This record gives sequence, C-alpha cells and structure tokens, in this order.
Amino acid sequence: MDLFEDHSESKTNSHEPLAVRMRPSFLKDFVGQEHILGPGKLLSRAITADTISSIVLYGPPGTGKTTLATVISNETKSFFEPMNAVTSNVAEIRKAIDQAKKRFEMKRQKTILFIDEIHRFNKAQQDVLMPDVEKGNPILIGATTHNPYFSIVSALLSRSLVFELKPLSEGEIRTILMHALQDKTRGLGSHPVHIDKEALDFLSKICDGDARRALSALELGVMTTPKEGTNVHFTRQVAEESIQKKAVVYDADEDQHYDTISAFIKSMRGSDPDAAIYYLAKMLYAGEDPRFIARRIVICAAEDVGNADPQALVVANAALQVSEFIGMPEARIPLAQATVYIACSPKSNASYMAIEQAMKDIAEDKTLEVPAHLKDTHYKGAEALGHGKGYQYAHDYEGHFVDQQYLPEKKHYYAPTEQGFEKKFKDYLKSIHSSVK
Repeated sequence: MDLFEDHSESKTNSHEPLAVRMRPSFLKDFVGQEHILGPGKLLSRAITADTISSIVLYGPPGTGKTTLATVISNETKSFFEPMNAVTSNVAEIRKAIDQAKKRFEMKRQKTILFIDEIHRFNKAQQDVLMPDVEKGNPILIGATTHNPYFSIVSALLSRSLVFELKPLSEGEIRTILMHALQDKTRGLGSHPVHIDKEALDFLSKICDGDARRALSALELGVMTTPKEGTNVHFTRQVAEESIQKKAVVYDADEDQHYDTISAFIKSMRGSDPDAAIYYLAKMLYAGEDPRFIARRIVICAAEDVGNADPQALVVANAALQVSEFIGMPEARIPLAQATVYIACSPKSNASYMAIEQAMKDIAEDKTLEVPAHLKDTHYKGAEALGHGKGYQYAHDYEGHFVDQQYLPEKKHYYAPTEQGFEKKFKDYLKSIHSSVK
C-alpha cells in the first residue's frame, strides 16, 4: 500500500460498470437524500464546514452509501481508505489505522476509513476501531444495510452519528438515468440512444429506489440492443429484458391503479380469496406501496366484515403494523394472510351503514341535545344545573342493563345481521329489549 497514493478523486475507467463510472465526486452532483443533505441539514453542514466525525450510513442497496463516503472524502480533501468487512481482518484494520496516523503526521491529511458492510465485523473487530475513532483519526464511515442499533456494538455506535439513507424516488432515479445517457465522458453520451418515455418510467419505478440496479439495466440494454439506423432504440421491452422483470400494466395514479385496488377490495368483499390474492400479487409485483394495500385491507375488514367477525380487524391491523416493520419482500406474507382471512370471513356492513346514516343525520338534520341525565357531573355546579339527575347505572341492574333514554328522540342506526358473530349481538339486543315492558 502506497502511503501517499491518492484514493480521493474518482478515476474514470471505461471498463468499470456504468454505476461505478457515474458516481459523483462532489456534493453538488449528488442526487437524493435531501432529508440529510438538503440545505441546512446536519450532514451537509458538517461536510461544508469540514467538521465530519465518525458516521454510520444505513440504508438499502443502491441508495448511495459508498458514493456519499467518497463525496465526503473529496469535499474534505481527506485520504479515502476503503475496506470491506467481509474480506478484511484485524491486522488490516490496525495497518490502516497506523498509516492514517503517519499520513497525518507527514502530510497533515486526515483519513476517511470507509468500511462497507460494517455489520459483518464481529465485536473484537469493532472494538479495535474505537480508541482511534474516538481521537478523530481516522474518521470512520461505516456502511450497512442492517439496522446499526442491532448490528453495531453500542460503544462504537455512541461515538458515531447515524444517518439513514432512503430508497431514491422515481424522479431521482430518472434524473440519474438521464445524466448517464447525456454524459459523454463517464456515461453513455457517446452512444446515440433513443429511450422511450415508458421505458424510462418503467426502469425508474421497477428498480425500487436502487440507482445501481437502474444504471446496470440501462447499460446492459444499451450495449446489447442492435442499432436501428444510427440509434439504439431503448423500448419498454428492452427495459424489461435488461432488468429481468416484466412490466405489469399498472399506473400508480391512473386507471389500472384504481381498477386493480377496486377489484381487490370487491374480491375480498365477495368472499373470493383466489381473486383477492391474484390482485394482491399484481399490485405487489408492480411496485405498489404495501402500506397503501394494508390500509385498504384494514378498511375492508371494518366496512365489509365488521362484527360478523371482529377478529378480522385485529388481523388486518396486525398485517398493517407487521408489513411496515419488516418491509418487502417479506411483507407480502402477512398481507396475504390478512387478505385470505377477510375474504373467507362472514360479511356484515351493518356498522358501516350505521355510521353513514348517523353522519347523514348530523349533516342534514338538527343536532340533538344530550339528555340532562347523561351530561357530565365531574365539576362543581353540575348538579345545580340538573346534570346527571336520574341517571341509572346499568351495572346496578339485573343483566347489567336498564331501560333508559340515551337520545332525546328515537333513532335507529345499527341493524345487526344474522352473519357470524354478529348474530350474538342481534340476539342479545333482542333479548334485553323484549324484557322491557
């Protein structure tokens, strides 16, 4: 290892993958992660002021962890020392730290020790880093796809700032792809390419926020597609083949989106688990937000199953919470369980119809006064106003029921059905009201 070899500036190599060649060298060219790099944000301020301390970059693949580490190195004119936790050992770590100290003594240059997949280091390897990291040389930048609060020892974590990188948006991926198509030095600008809008949109969406995956598919498609005349015509079919995933006709904000979710809900309501599962699979395959699907399942459980099986709402809510916690692709499993449960449950919309009619009455009719005997009595002077007078406490009576007036005029909203568990509600209400003389 050459102590004075400069790893900081990115060197373009035509044999490197497009995703590597297109990595920006400076912050102004970095796309995405505005929540940590936007104007006035902590990390961008620290980079600009050259006050970077050890940090951990946490996020899914292709979101720019390695790129951001090199950008920080270039912006702060630090020596960039990359390592991978899978292939490195304690001896290599100690050697890198020792050279960082010598480099600072001889050149007054700080060293950024970038450790990819830092979660792969065991406790002993992580402990080796701590004394020198605490002193500020080298500056550790760890990258991980795993939650650092579970995978990195607390002592090292307490000496580092943690920044979570998010999957890139479709717009950000599209920007990166267009830069690659236009850049004649590092990108594909010297290759005449005509890319269809639907192909660009498809790649931007299907890569799930992973810029590396999108750029790799773009490069593969451009380099393997025969020219039509003088241009490579990059179609949606080429995009599908390049990323090895077919497109599903499903537009996030157009007819297919609404038609599919409508069919999904109606299939659950109609007690067809096979159709419901098919539409669920179609939405997940097309990249629909699992949270959007989970919310629809919860609504269907309350609206269409209701009290015919109160457990349906519990299952649906559990699927919502679990899917948010574990993310895709595993989230498909609890979502499928909840979908099948609701499709196979007895149905009643009695609760839904009740609230709809009550809301209609509130909006269109006079607002009914709360009867005096039901009004709050927990403040001084309430009794003088007649509040609570004559109220009968239901638990003091046989069967924990007493006939008394709860609305100033008779209203009927909830009509329980004979379906499933709701029949018990119907039988109970019938029994207590039949006892009233």
